[in-house]
Amino acid sequence: MIVTRFAPSPNGPLHLGHAWSAIVAHDLARKAGGRFLLRIEDIDGARSRPELADDFRRDLAWLGLEWEEVPAQSTRLGSYEAAAQRLQDMGLLYRCTCTRAEIAALEPEIGLEGAIYPGTCKGENFDPSRPAALRLDCEAALEGAGDLFWEDENAGTIDAVPCQLGDVVLVRKDAPASYHLAATLDDAADGVTLVTRGEDLFIATHVHRLLQELLGLPVPRWHHHGLLLGADGKKLAKSRQSGERGWGLAEMREAGEDGRALAERLRMGQMPCGITRSRFPHGGS
Repeated sequence: MIVTRFAPSPNGPLHLGHAWSAIVAHDLARKAGGRFLLRIEDIDGARSRPELADDFRRDLAWLGLEWEEVPAQSTRLGSYEAAAQRLQDMGLLYRCTCTRAEIAALEPEIGLEGAIYPGTCKGENFDPSRPAALRLDCEAALEGAGDLFWEDENAGTIDAVPCQLGDVVLVRKDAPASYHLAATLDDAADGVTLVTRGEDLFIATHVHRLLQELLGLPVPRWHHHGLLLGADGKKLAKSRQSGERGWGLAEMREAGEDGRALAERLRMGQMPCGITRSRFPHGGS
């Protein structure tokens, strides 16, 4: 059975890009007689606003979507801690106290997701009372994992090349887990068989595939879809307040717009300002 999920974070209102992502996941599951899950990813520290989760549910219902809700991330902290401890016991995590400014000052290599951490803290000893993130020693992790690949419904078979992102953070200084660790563990716990998300997260899948191998987790398939674009030609994003500038679902819903009609327009490709078609520029090795 196909199981998909929509997993928003309550750190800002949903916008049309979220609607598109939820519709893709919902429709792929429904077409196959599968299950569509809603998971609230609410461990983003002070940025999380619990009241937004109810808005999200109203937004999805307004679009005409039906879902099963699974436990929110805030109820799963023990699983993140256990996984991080397991990786530490394998010698694959190291403490990092570097700030973004300190990393930028080192003029690091710029990769597909921005600056690649140069490994400054690897092998160093620090005052344990100083706040630190935990990073994955990617090269050491790959030694035991061997050659890996993953399947995307649009891009085909992809060789996993996780070290192109460098030593990513798995436990943040200000949160119990990074997106990489939490999403990978949650998808396995929820029985997700088809991970649907925007193509901007395509490259993250390289890391997630490695984590699945290290932690003995089931391997789903992926479906990375194109991104909804705003009037400026850039993807809609919470970081750019897309949920509050005429693209917000709650704003449209409260103004009396027909959500089901909007969902049908999105399905028919009648996008407000267009959608990127998945080119997968980061696929392969």
